[in-house]
Amino acid sequence: MSASLDEIIANFELLEEWDDRYRYLIELGRSLAPLPEEAHNDDNKVRGCASQVWLAARREGGPGAGTRLHFLGDSDAHIVRGLVALALAIYSGRTAQEILATDAFAIYQSLGLAAHLTPQRSNGVRAMIERIKTDAHKAAA
Repeated sequence: MSASLDEIIANFELLEEWDDRYRYLIELGRSLAPLPEEAHNDDNKVRGCASQVWLAARREGGPGAGTRLHFLGDSDAHIVRGLVALALAIYSGRTAQEILATDAFAIYQSLGLAAHLTPQRSNGVRAMIERIKTDAHKAAA
């Protein structure tokens, strides 16, 4: 991931027009590390997204709340791929405990995304976050 969450938030604050923010989301999606072709499978597919979305998790350490999770993701839709990049900036590389304590919805809200995403995309974001939190619960157990 080339942009940290702090950088993404700062860049969103600089962009006043939503067309520019959408373009920035698309750029974020293009910066995602590639998801290996074999990871585009049914186990990694996120249910509840209108677009196809895949998330692959890798555990480091553990088991327990201190287990660190690293995520790779992909989507077949440009803006959704940017939303995946944002979710990974929020969660990837964090411990299971940190993931479970982080409210990504508040971050999406603060960026204005909650008000500017279609209901289908909002449902997809919710499904991605729930999937990441489920992976964190499993790692913490």
